[in-house]
Amino acid sequence: MNFLKRTWAEINLNAISSNFKRLRENINCGTKIMCIVKADGYGHGAERVSMELQEAGADWFGVSNIEEALQLRKNSIDKPILILGYTPPEMAKILKDYNLTQTVFSLEYARQLSESAGLCGVDIDIHIKLDTGMGRIGIPVCEDIKNVVETAKQICTMKNIAARGIYTHFARADEGIHDNSQTKKQFELFLNVTEALQKDNIHFELRHCCNSAATLSHPEMHLDMVRPGIILYGLYPSPHIRGVDLIPAMELKSVISMHKTIEPGCSIGYGHRFTAARKTKVATLPIGYADGYTRVLSGKANMLVCGKRAPVIGTISMDQCMIDVTDIEGVTAGMTVTVIGHDGNEHISVEQVSDIAGTINYETVCLIGKRVPRLYFKDGDIVAQLNYLQNNNSLICSK
Repeated sequence: MNFLKRTWAEINLNAISSNFKRLRENINCGTKIMCIVKADGYGHGAERVSMELQEAGADWFGVSNIEEALQLRKNSIDKPILILGYTPPEMAKILKDYNLTQTVFSLEYARQLSESAGLCGVDIDIHIKLDTGMGRIGIPVCEDIKNVVETAKQICTMKNIAARGIYTHFARADEGIHDNSQTKKQFELFLNVTEALQKDNIHFELRHCCNSAATLSHPEMHLDMVRPGIILYGLYPSPHIRGVDLIPAMELKSVISMHKTIEPGCSIGYGHRFTAARKTKVATLPIGYADGYTRVLSGKANMLVCGKRAPVIGTISMDQCMIDVTDIEGVTAGMTVTVIGHDGNEHISVEQVSDIAGTINYETVCLIGKRVPRLYFKDGDIVAQLNYLQNNNSLICSK
């Protein structure tokens, strides 16, 4: 594992399974769980994370596109998979061959998918997406639901597609229970449509609308299935949402590739944005914005060395950055540095890094680059590793 001499991410699989089980204990009895593992499992590595979640009892998986779905199918994931985004209609046969459920978000797209499936001689399972206020994809729903009900009825009667589910997505559920009027409005619109369809004897096996935030905050909206994402990885959707104790699954580590002492008045990095005011010990690390450690953190963030905080100094480069280790004893080349995670009594969280960068925890973990290998731990042992630049992106199991 020579890559450990550069930069890597450690993924705690026990944390993944624990977060899932705690979630299971806090949702309504009989409600299924669709685990959202899009964007490479929010940067944690979709293959191994999905295997862990399937073993823990996941009912469904949710992905963004057909490529992500096929990745799961080719790595022993046999639970139902919903593609949340667009799939070209001409790929209908692949949807069927791999037992994938496709989101349908407009009458036109439903017709195209139905026609393509018919030409291939296959039947495809679909879930209808309603846009109750998110404003992305979905059949638009307003106070007068007649048109959307009629559209849904037409879709449900089309040949070669079977509407097994119907869902929507909340736009502001992460604002918490103190400002949930918009979430309640979206939920009411969703129920109005599904109840109107039920009166016309159109029923769905699965109705779902709760993302991570709503799953934690609105048990009355769980319905037949919830769709947690960020909370599976031990991160909260916002500071306003709690309710379940989560364990962050990812830590990001690097090493000191070089250290030196510079004199007062010496500058380092692009633009010389740091000039030493005293004799300063500088450590260089092989991590930069191409690895997901964004340039915005320059001169603002800290890392952990020997259990102590070391300020990031100078401008973060594409491949490297520098920290001030003047006040830390015993620093040597090759020493491990914690970029995100624990070291002794100190801790740098994803949220702390995100706040400094002016973004959210979702983006911070998703941006961890593909040249950063993922190392998977379970019960304290390394059980697998994923190196995107070697082994054809395949997961290597250690035990």
